[in-house]
Formats: sequence, structure tokens, C-alpha cells
Amino acid sequence: MINPPGIVFLRLFASLLLPLFFAGCSALNCTPLESSLGAEKNLITLAAQIADDLTQKAVPPLMPRQPELPVLTTTFVNNDNLQETSRFGRILQEHITSRLVQLNYSVQEIKLRETLLMREQSGETMLSRNLKDITKQTSSPQAILVGTYSYTNRTMYISARLINPVDRNIISATDYRLCMDAVSYTHLTLPTKRIV
Repeated sequence: MINPPGIVFLRLFASLLLPLFFAGCSALNCTPLESSLGAEKNLITLAAQIADDLTQKAVPPLMPRQPELPVLTTTFVNNDNLQETSRFGRILQEHITSRLVQLNYSVQEIKLRETLLMREQSGETMLSRNLKDITKQTSSPQAILVGTYSYTNRTMYISARLINPVDRNIISATDYRLCMDAVSYTHLTLPTKRIV
């Protein structure tokens, strides 16, 4: 029995394109199909993957639940100018920090102020990026998270490392290629901030 051409086309369509829908539409970003079938990249998921990869590959392994040996996290910076960061670099740092805590690693909050700041119509805050407001670190970290990003056209390259602060050896490293969607591109095109 010969199948009509319409049935053959539907079977071909279902067997070739439907798996892409189930795999996630973000797989179509940076392809000719992006404008109609692409999807926003979830930066929380990306940050979780970075944290998972770094902790699983660390040699020597990181020790969870060790308040006296925390992990410090730093803002991801532009690889072309290590004094510049962006909203993207700060977002990535925050989400990786959250994932490290979820994995039971002690993470020391380095932006913690010594005193509570209360402002009318702004609320209360304990976080600051002003060095004179930040509390002194009391613990010796077992590792420091550092990272860089570079971008060309619509592709971003992210490199993340865990570094032993005593001997400066890299104990874990991982790299990612991210096709920038409209959201991640917006985070990069905001005015960059100089790190002081």
C-alpha cells in the first residue's frame, strides 16, 4: 500500500522536528529557525550547571558544610577588560552563589555591611558594594569562584574557575558557549560598571 504524499510529509515532520520541541526551543537559537521557534535562555539553569560542574570536577574536592572553610564568589568580568563587569556578570555570580548554598557549601557573603542601612521609601539593606561599608572577612576560604565572559556577535563564551587562594592553583574549571537571546544581550548592552 502506498501512502499519500501528505501522510509521508506529516510522518517526516513528526520524526524530524517534534524532537526539537521536546528538547527545548532554546536549541534553535542562533539558527535560521530562531525568529519563529527559539526560546529565552534560562540563566538560573545555566548558573546551576556551572556550579554543579565546578564542584563535581574540583581536585581536591570541596568540603561541604564547613563554615570555617567557605567559598567566596566574585562577579564575572569582561575578559577583554578585567576591570569591567555587566549586569550579566552580577546575575551569574548571584545564581551560582545560590546553587553552591543549595549544594550545602558554605558561602561567605562578601557584600555584607557592618550595619543595617535604613532609608525612607527604599527599605532596609545589609548589602553594599562600597568597601568602607563591608565587614572584614574572618574565615579563610577553601576556594574562590572567578569567571570571565567574552562575546562576539551573538555568541558568548563563559569561563568559570575555582581557585585555591593559598597557592593560586586552579582546582576546577569549566567553559560554556551561550547563544545570546534578547534577554542576555540586553544584560550586556547596559552600561558596564568599573570594578574598584
